[in-house]
Amino acid sequence: MERHDLLHEFPEYQEKIHELKTTDAHFKKLFDEYNEMEHEVHRVNTDTEVVTDGHAHELKAKLLFLKDELYAMLTKE
Repeated sequence: MERHDLLHEFPEYQEKIHELKTTDAHFKKLFDEYNEMEHEVHRVNTDTEVVTDGHAHELKAKLLFLKDELYAMLTKE
């Protein structure tokens, strides 16, 4: 199963991700939350962790919300 960490999702923003992780506490917090959520979704997708369909959908929705928020921060000038 494919992983969806931010560095693979947005390779063109690799330097900016690193910069924001070290200079922006809010970005770092969201980045860490995204990574934790991505690991959990990966475990669900690979049947390592069994959850209800509703919970799996909720996890994926939260992951997408975090990804959108992080992307907005990366593309902000």
